[in-house]
Amino acid sequence: MSQNEGPDQVPVGPPMGAATAEDDSAVTAAHDRRDHGFFGQPFDLVHIFFVEMWERFSFYGMQGILLLYMFHSLEKGGLGMPEATATGIVGAYGGAVYLSTILGAWVADRLLGSERVLFFSAIVIMCGHIGLAVLPGFWGLGVGLILVAVGSGGLKANATSVVGTLYAPADTRRDAGFSLFYLGINLGALLGPILTGWAMVTWGFHAGFALAAIGMAAGLIQYSIGRKNLPDDARVIPNPLPAGRRIIMIGIAVAAIVLIIVLVLAGVIKAKNLADVVILVTLAAAIAYFAVILTSKRIDGDERSRVFGFIPLFIVSVGFWSLYQQQFTVLTLYSDSQLNRDIFGWIMPVPFVQSINPIFIIILSGVFAALWTKLGSRQPSTPVKFGLGSIVMGIAFLLFLPFANGADNSTPLLAIVGILLVFTIAELLISPVGLSVTTKLAPKAFHTQMVALFFLSVALGTAIAGWLAQFYNAKDQVPYFSVLGIIAIVLGSALLLSIKPVLKLMRGVR
Repeated sequence: MSQNEGPDQVPVGPPMGAATAEDDSAVTAAHDRRDHGFFGQPFDLVHIFFVEMWERFSFYGMQGILLLYMFHSLEKGGLGMPEATATGIVGAYGGAVYLSTILGAWVADRLLGSERVLFFSAIVIMCGHIGLAVLPGFWGLGVGLILVAVGSGGLKANATSVVGTLYAPADTRRDAGFSLFYLGINLGALLGPILTGWAMVTWGFHAGFALAAIGMAAGLIQYSIGRKNLPDDARVIPNPLPAGRRIIMIGIAVAAIVLIIVLVLAGVIKAKNLADVVILVTLAAAIAYFAVILTSKRIDGDERSRVFGFIPLFIVSVGFWSLYQQQFTVLTLYSDSQLNRDIFGWIMPVPFVQSINPIFIIILSGVFAALWTKLGSRQPSTPVKFGLGSIVMGIAFLLFLPFANGADNSTPLLAIVGILLVFTIAELLISPVGLSVTTKLAPKAFHTQMVALFFLSVALGTAIAGWLAQFYNAKDQVPYFSVLGIIAIVLGSALLLSIKPVLKLMRGVR
């Protein structure tokens, strides 16, 4: 239904970047009025900065102890799962988080708008962490992970979309703003594993999960106070669902839930193949999403070309996250056995390793933001950044080779710190840049859903990371790190060799 089909139509306006020519000056002026209130960025960025910071605190705090909780023995307070099953579940769960961005984006674009979905998603996340904290055994694990996955998916795509509404269409500081937003993400990612890891060592796994719930509650309270100041664009419903179709969509949702339950009870979906299922579902969803957007009559020729230009970036992003997200699978196993965590007689808890990368992000995100701002229109194009990011990520995996096949506690902590520094450089070349370019390439009618497509690349890569972990052999690590590192380097090099045709498809977006 179009915007003018009925008197009860939800009022909508153009999404970010979709203002008409006659409105451009008004939009720019509105953005200029709040342009420098938060470290040179729009002051409204502070509200999304902090809710995302607390969400990441809870998310990474929980994820920092999740794998340990699943494969540690019952005597140690864990669930006693086999390592291969546990890593597969972690990968599948991580993939499901990003896969859920589809649901969050669809609800935002068709029913509620990005800002409202962000708010309700934060509530669901908090409930998920409470479930992990208070419900025992596998039931607590299942209920908690499902709620956190669905809520995080809704928050992720929509937080990014709301940030995009803060900037005028031609604002060259957009990448710098997203890098600052990324700093908030990593402040939470830094503190989460440290504090939940400390709680785990001191009081047990469920205390760590409870601390994650408290962190999300803090973010929810803060956002509730500041959300009313966000721009009206953040509440836009770009493509409202007609009232007559809502019953149909509810029926489809119920049928999907019933189908999943039946497949689980029938043994088709089980813990051992969960990563495989998420990979297949995510791949099918990505293909379907691209098909829907590219064949839509609501996008013009330039928009369609830009979506085609996004496909190579999507593929490289999948490859990057397949390696990067192994911080939560292979690197956790590696740290639990092969890493020397003795610091002057104090044994550093394994979850603390997850805070090394955020430290570098906090240090370097400002450097990268300042670099992109200083270079302005002379900065490398997005395809160049993506290609270099994939190559650097491949090099990071090759850096494990000097320590491969080592004895227990044989890898120096400084070695992992150095490797994670390389991880960070690769991440800053792809992740915040990917968030930014997605908002620039997004067709007007698929504003938030295009952001969900970027997160689908993360979902696919994360699920693949969990699936790949089954091939990790602690006694023969050379093939694993070598093959994956070389694949990432080849993938990045292929994109660098394709810069001109990709930029041509992107139609002026760099």
